[in-house]
Parts: sequence; structure tokens; C-alpha cells
Amino acid sequence: MSTTTDSYLALRARHEAMRLRRRMLSPGGPERLTDTQVPSQEPYTGPADQRFILDHLDLVEPFEELITHLYRSLFDRHPSMRSLFPASMAYQRAHLAAAFRYLIEHLDRPDEITATFARLGRDHRKLGLLPAQYTAFEAALCDALRIQAGMHWTAELEQAWVRMLRTGVDAMVRAADDALHEPPCWNATVTDHQLRGPDLAVFRVRPHEEYRHRGGQHVALESPHLPHTWRRFYPVRVPGGEGELEFHVRRTGTGGVSDALVRGTGPGDVLRIGPPEGNLAPADPAAVGGMLLVAWDTGWAAMKALLRDVEHSRALSVGGRRVRLFVGADPRTGLYDADGVAELERHRSWLTVVPVTGGGAGEEPYGHLVRAVTEVADRALVAGPAGAVRAVTAAWGRAGVRAGDVRHDLPPGSV
Repeated sequence: MSTTTDSYLALRARHEAMRLRRRMLSPGGPERLTDTQVPSQEPYTGPADQRFILDHLDLVEPFEELITHLYRSLFDRHPSMRSLFPASMAYQRAHLAAAFRYLIEHLDRPDEITATFARLGRDHRKLGLLPAQYTAFEAALCDALRIQAGMHWTAELEQAWVRMLRTGVDAMVRAADDALHEPPCWNATVTDHQLRGPDLAVFRVRPHEEYRHRGGQHVALESPHLPHTWRRFYPVRVPGGEGELEFHVRRTGTGGVSDALVRGTGPGDVLRIGPPEGNLAPADPAAVGGMLLVAWDTGWAAMKALLRDVEHSRALSVGGRRVRLFVGADPRTGLYDADGVAELERHRSWLTVVPVTGGGAGEEPYGHLVRAVTEVADRALVAGPAGAVRAVTAAWGRAGVRAGDVRHDLPPGSV
């Protein structure tokens, strides 16, 4: 039995034991994450807490300071939990600040919170989190609120924040329970690694167990050189590759996951892969028919994966609906996978590929791509760096394209 399977079974056993304990402590009542310090309200009136939190937001801002107090309290109370987090906490702090802002902005839309935090809960299983650790996080948040608000702290303020936190955490725990039938992550061995430039690698991995995903979904990767540090990339299934996956990774700086994957990875290394996620991939490949696909740089991997799924399903070659694909690239590097782009278009009468490089003098790097796709605004899928996705979607918004007609993988509310 593999190490991944052993750890998964151990996690599942601990989780089930904790769930049984909750039932025993609360006979006849609903399962709860914690011993309730805040009275439960059914149904939860999120808009009232939203107004109260917003009215007193200046007491706990800036979030960066609040989060510093939170993690200091968490690790002081529970030193063992430090090992669950990466050595550098910068990304984690930014991620938590974004999560707090998202919760505050969406307390009047509980269904959206449930959907977003359910995805987080399923994904966070790879960290080995248990219900008791969510309880510890809640206690640390209360400490941080008291410190940050100082003399202006009130029990009402703390209760509103805790209720808000629990709306997200409850969704995470339920989703984690529902996903117990699958491992929290998969081991995969690197079988090939090619540099396509000083800062770009295209490599293949073979998962040790079956790994299912839809073309266009993204997954988190962890390098053995950076334990507990995960970053998201689009996998491309390799035709006839015995389950192999291909990844396109652009190095974005030194010391991070992309640096480890581009410069520090080679055949034989074992990476870890999280469960597939994302808003880009349609459940039915045929839905891509008639759409506009837009990719910048390594966002091409998402479109390559999508189109291979479409080709496999034969949905478009039978239905006859055309697909237009715009592939953008920096003029200094050009299209790093030009052969792959050409191969995909060849003999596919339903596909039109338009390469677009760079921007004009003094323009943003995505200027040419923005102008090209704005002229043919339509139902669309967009993939690539956050800056490119924001530039394209903002231009479409100005052109009158409805937000609901554009799918991408940036966090909700970030565009």
C-alpha cells in the first residue's frame, strides 16, 4: 500500500472518530464543529452581520495586522499546527485576507459562500486539517479581534465575526465529509522535463493511482523542495500516455513553487497533486461549441486540455459549431508551444486559431490581445495570468458583454 493511501486512511479514521465524538456529545442534535460559544441562529441572518461588520470594519483593519495577531495566537496556543503551513507565510496571509473580504462582501448571498467554501474544504483535505484545528483557528481569530480592536472591542463584534467564519467553515467541513471517498492528494512521478526557455518548463508526470479530471480544470502542485506550499496549474492529459499529465509552468520569481518546478525538478522526482477544481471546464465538452477561447502564455495549457476533451468526445466535429481560439504571448518569447498550437488546429475544420503577440509601444503587454478579442466579444472562456484575465474581462465589460457569459478561474469578485 502506498504512503499516500496510508496517510489518507489514517486521516479518514481520525476524521470519523471526531465525527462520532461530536454525535456522542450532542445526542439528538445536529453535528457541530465546535462547542458553541455563540448562540446558533436558524436561519442565519447574514445581511444583519454584514451591516454590523462593515459599520465597524475600521476597528479591525488593516487585515494584515489582524491576520498577524491571528497566526501568532494560533501558533502560540498550538505550536504543532505551524508544520501545516509553508515556511513563508506571505501567500497564506494574502489568501486569508482575500477570504475575509469575500465573506464580508457575500454574507447576503449564502449560496455563493457555500459553493466557494465547499471547494476550499475539498481542496484543504490535502493539508490534513481536522475539525479540532478549525476550532483552534476560531479561538485565534477571537484573540486577534480583541487585540486589534483594543478598547473598542465588544462581544457583539466578536460574535458577528465568528458567525461569519462559521458560515464558511461549516461548508468546508461538509464538503470534506462528502469527499472522503477519494484521496486528499495523489503522488505522481516526473517522467519528462523540458525547458522551453530560461523561465519556462513543460513537463510530464505519471500519477501513481488513477487521476480523473476534466480538460480546463486546474490542480494544485506541491514540490518536495517546498513542503506545504501549493500552487495551481492546468494539467493536459497526454494522449496514449497511460494516464500521464503535462504541465506548463512559467517561473514567476525565486524561491517559490514555480521556481522549484522549473529549475529544481527532473525525471524521477515525485510531486503531489491536489484534487481538480475550477470554473473554466464545462461539464459537457459540447458546450465549448460556438465559444470564444482566449489564452495568454501558459493559459494555453487550459485550452489545449479543453480542446483535447472536445476532440475525444467528438462533440464539435459532429455538431459543426465553430470554435475560435486566441493565443496571446509576450513578443520577446513568442508562442512557446507553436508546434502544439499548429498540431491542434491541423485537420480540425471547426477550429480557428489566432496567434497574438504583445502590445504596442507604451501599451500594456496585453494590449493587442485585448483589442483583438474585443472586436469579436462573445460567450467566452479565458485563461492565463491574473493581469491578462482582468484586462480582457474589463474590456469586454466596457463593450457590454455580460459577466455571466465569461468564464475564468480568478477568485469570485476579483474581476
